[in-house]
Amino acid sequence: MAVSNQTVVTEFTLQGFSETPSLQLARFCIFFFFYIMALAGNALIVVAISLDSGLHIPMYFFLANLAILDIGCTTTVLPKLLENLADQKSISYAGCMTQLYFLTCFLSAELLLLTAMAYDRYVAICHPLHYTTMMSRMVCILLAGSVWVVSAINSSVQTGLMIQLTFCGPNQIKHFLCEIPTLLLLSCTSTYLNNIMIVIADIYFGVINFILTMVSYGFIISSILKIRTTEGKKKAFSTCSSHLIVVTIYYTTVIYTYILPGSGSSMDNGKVVAVLYTTISPTLNPLIYTLCNKDFKTALKKMFPFIK
Repeated sequence: MAVSNQTVVTEFTLQGFSETPSLQLARFCIFFFFYIMALAGNALIVVAISLDSGLHIPMYFFLANLAILDIGCTTTVLPKLLENLADQKSISYAGCMTQLYFLTCFLSAELLLLTAMAYDRYVAICHPLHYTTMMSRMVCILLAGSVWVVSAINSSVQTGLMIQLTFCGPNQIKHFLCEIPTLLLLSCTSTYLNNIMIVIADIYFGVINFILTMVSYGFIISSILKIRTTEGKKKAFSTCSSHLIVVTIYYTTVIYTYILPGSGSSMDNGKVVAVLYTTISPTLNPLIYTLCNKDFKTALKKMFPFIK
């Protein structure tokens, strides 16, 4: 029996945060600041890597892709959140589905990309003599291309299934963004197929990629421990420490939101976690990856000679 793709609901209402008027302006200023910082920091990474030939190596190629994903993620969520804080709480059905598509795409792509970056660090530390062959330009392009294509396909499937659902009220989303778990709660029709596809996506993007990343770091740590000199160990660990921090932050927040939606956590806690992976993480990533990176500092000095 065909499922109707008609919907009674023409727009949704985003609940957002607390209605306390005295905090609305402060929240608006804080999120606006984070948005500008995320855009500036990640755009700077992309420009620096593009212009400096010294950064044209696999590690920075993947970092540029990560920066593009972070720009996309924040741009998908924060402009609408700023509207919400300015008392424009409604979002059209089409706008909600569009936000859902891009948010799902960027989040799943970031999980895949973090796995590719872990593999790059594994090859660099465990097989340094074969690094240029195993991580050739073509291999890097294929890995990055696969990340984008697979994520787009997954997002198309998830959004397509969501469009097949009927929403006949209530239309209040108890969140500040449109995402799968919160929208499924508003459906008037069966979400059985949606839930099956969510489980499949969770296993692939969450569990399998997490295991692959941890296996890579298992080999990396084992190789580092075999290095005899303390200086050698520090140098090897410094090349992957930033990535490990980002992986820890990102997987913690995404697993909390998507893998454990029925853990009994409050909706407010879910909003805080969503802020972490849509706002805080994209803002901190440029700092985490570049703060102690000598190559990137050198590239910045070439771009901006007045920087000391």
